[in-house]
Amino acid sequence: MSTGYGGSMSGLLRASRARSSPRCAPGTQNGAMTPDDFSKRRAEFHLLDVREDDEWQAGHIDGAQHIPLGELGDRLGELPSGRHIVAVCRSGGRSGNAVRGLRQLGYDADNLDGGVTAWTRAGLPLVDANGRPGRVI
Repeated sequence: MSTGYGGSMSGLLRASRARSSPRCAPGTQNGAMTPDDFSKRRAEFHLLDVREDDEWQAGHIDGAQHIPLGELGDRLGELPSGRHIVAVCRSGGRSGNAVRGLRQLGYDADNLDGGVTAWTRAGLPLVDANGRPGRVI
């Protein structure tokens, strides 16, 4: 399976530079958002889940957009313009990579600290692909 950008954030940057200019203003902070803060202010943000399909199917935060990290470079046009993006994965590593790449492209983006693992530890729900209670895999 092709990652669409060579499997690295530098590939994401190369792929996106071939497209139009950035759609959002660059972020000014290099921080992460806690699950509790995000859950209280979620209407202010666009949630981007960058995990693989099987992880997403097993459980995700309701309302999140799903674009696996390996496809992000080819699918930047699907991201909303003018919205602050909060990226999430299982523990924060992949989404941290996504945030670094998105910021370099001019997107306003932050990482959900600790990923969906921290989300569930905070007692917040996940849903599976069928809308039932989800789980982290």
